[in-house]
Amino acid sequence: MLDHRVLRPLSFAIGALLACAAAQAQVRVEVAPTSGADVPATDANGRPISRGEQKAIRDFQLLDANHDNRLSRDEVAFIPQLSAAFDEADTDHDGYVSQDEIRAFSKIYRARRDAAKRAAQQQQQQQHDGALP
Repeated sequence: MLDHRVLRPLSFAIGALLACAAAQAQVRVEVAPTSGADVPATDANGRPISRGEQKAIRDFQLLDANHDNRLSRDEVAFIPQLSAAFDEADTDHDGYVSQDEIRAFSKIYRARRDAAKRAAQQQQQQQHDGALP
């Protein structure tokens, strides 16, 4: 079982997993279940994988305690962000989240985050311009 010194960095790691590079989000990467040490430098088409995507794969493998190449609700229970979004990320409703489902959810997550950021910036600008009381 993971101790608390590992849990905090992993919670940040899942944030990185959800925010992996958009350019790599559409590329399917074949990864054999491992201990997390063996991460491919290229995708299935031979294209280089970004360092962010490599880190996301390593983080996924660290969370995948039974090495079945998918995350169960129990494997992410201690990560509030993913635990709260588990049902939404599990698009095929099989009770597990795959790397492909994480990539798809990360697009949604980034779009929401970016929209909230833009809205906050617009509100700040309006307040600065005196448009709002």
